[in-house]
Amino acid sequence: MKPDQKVAFVVEESINPSSDFFVIPELKRRGYEIRRFGFDSCPAAGDAGKSIVVFVRYVPRRWKLFIDRYREHFDQVIYFMDDDLLNPAALSGLPLRYRFKLIRYAFLARSWLQKHNACFWVSTPYLQSVYSAFDSVLVAPVPLPEKPRPLTIFYHGSSSHNAEIRWLVPVLEEVLRRRENTVFEAIGNAEVRKWLKGLSRVNVLQPMSWPSYQALILRGGRDIGLAPLLDSPFNRARSHTKYFDITAAGAAGVFADDPVYTSYIEHESNGMTIAMDQSEWVSAIVDLIDNKAKRLALHSAARSHCFRLGQT
Repeated sequence: MKPDQKVAFVVEESINPSSDFFVIPELKRRGYEIRRFGFDSCPAAGDAGKSIVVFVRYVPRRWKLFIDRYREHFDQVIYFMDDDLLNPAALSGLPLRYRFKLIRYAFLARSWLQKHNACFWVSTPYLQSVYSAFDSVLVAPVPLPEKPRPLTIFYHGSSSHNAEIRWLVPVLEEVLRRRENTVFEAIGNAEVRKWLKGLSRVNVLQPMSWPSYQALILRGGRDIGLAPLLDSPFNRARSHTKYFDITAAGAAGVFADDPVYTSYIEHESNGMTIAMDQSEWVSAIVDLIDNKAKRLALHSAARSHCFRLGQT
């Protein structure tokens, strides 16, 4: 740390809107270098000189012990809240599990925060008035910086496609790691959510009726559709209708190199047909992410082909 550098240690359960809308912009405005920490990690004691620590909504036990031991190393302890977290009466009506979390990580920290002369940052004039005894500071939210629309990669399958979704998990993990300008969208139940839980930038939609699904894909905004197909007796009877869905969604398709699809799709003409090798799928998807002209050309050819098929 530079001798004159002001550093703020931001303690948060995970990356979250409270930090991004309120805390991070305010700290930047005040000229702090920001270091973000989760509940289970703390800085080295020697890094705490001329610094502050900001707890975003929650105060975990590990950090309580850390501050108890090294409080003199910190210029200030700050507690930010954007809900009335220190008032048990305000928690009534909330789900029991969520109330327990708020009591454990917020309400029970009230006396601890007072002991360490914490400064309160709050998100609304209402909270500022409720906690006026703490000389609370009103922090205004700031819009997130504008970013280009991320590319949406999707695989829409029913529970009969669960084996394919599991097969895709390491493919998606690598693609999302390599290209941060992407999100993945799936349709699935709690089991599918569990498999995809560890991946960042993933949206899992609830299964829906056929009319609802048609309305969904016609809204657009999707770029690359996936259609893997593992060899199984059930899958040998599949048709190529995912080709129609992917094309209707406005996307270029990556399909299994299987007769189900190769009878209708010419590789690198109206789609990509790739052997069921996970590394090859990663390469094919990344290639499409990086090549907008290719995506558009594949979709245009597929759209024309589907139109001709509809005229027969």
